[in-house]
Amino acid sequence: MRVKLFIIFLLSLSLSPALAETKKRPVPTESIESQNSVWNDMLKDFYFEDKTIIESDEIFDFAVPYRAEDGAMVPIKITPKIPQTKERYIKKIWIIIDKNPKPLAGTFKFSPLNGKADLAMRIRVDAYSPVRIVAETSDDKLYMVSHYVKSSGGCSAPASSDAATALKRLGKIRLKTPKISSFFEEPVQTRLAISHPNTSGLQKDQVTTLFIPPHYISKIEVKFEGESIFSAETDISISENPNFKFYFVPKKAGTLVTEITDTKGNTFTQSRKLEASTN
Repeated sequence: MRVKLFIIFLLSLSLSPALAETKKRPVPTESIESQNSVWNDMLKDFYFEDKTIIESDEIFDFAVPYRAEDGAMVPIKITPKIPQTKERYIKKIWIIIDKNPKPLAGTFKFSPLNGKADLAMRIRVDAYSPVRIVAETSDDKLYMVSHYVKSSGGCSAPASSDAATALKRLGKIRLKTPKISSFFEEPVQTRLAISHPNTSGLQKDQVTTLFIPPHYISKIEVKFEGESIFSAETDISISENPNFKFYFVPKKAGTLVTEITDTKGNTFTQSRKLEASTN
């Protein structure tokens, strides 16, 4: 009987890749000490000096694939466990990929205006590496959650479109919010998509085989009626054509204004009126 049950269990794993993948996450091929060596030896002190970082999912958690299908476009989703209130809120998030050429993918600022500090996007992961999210709360405490990701070549992978096509779409901004029947104190999901090659400097031209110079978005600012609701400083570890999902509390009808700056000094702006639906 026990043998039959064991065989059924093995079959269930083979029929459920997602479950099998979940089982693998706690047992990476590298030792825990080896995984964390870059962080412990260099990155922690470089980015946070002597500050105390609490390794805990008490404040937030995040999801990222254990094995990335495409190292150049690895989806991550950060889900806080506390609301954004004046009494206590997440005010800043760092995304760090230990073994990327430039580990700091970006820093993202939040406030009580967000309602909740959820964040989703795609990143580049260049090698088997821990991906770390560090969050700072309004009481100046730092919390960290990390997951090990198996990936390779994310920063040097060729772009999905040729340079000429990418330049034609350069700087186009799409800002999307759902229809709102009325304006309350509830957070509204907002999607920000930006057409930009976000070249890392490690990719090669497929014709000349020369390295393509780095050219990526470095600053993002979204304001609602003059108040900042989403801002970020980003680097080469954010995937091409960046796409972000975040929240904010509108409270009233108004105008969303987005301003994007890249490393060549280009500035792209777009405004969008947000009105309550009459339906």
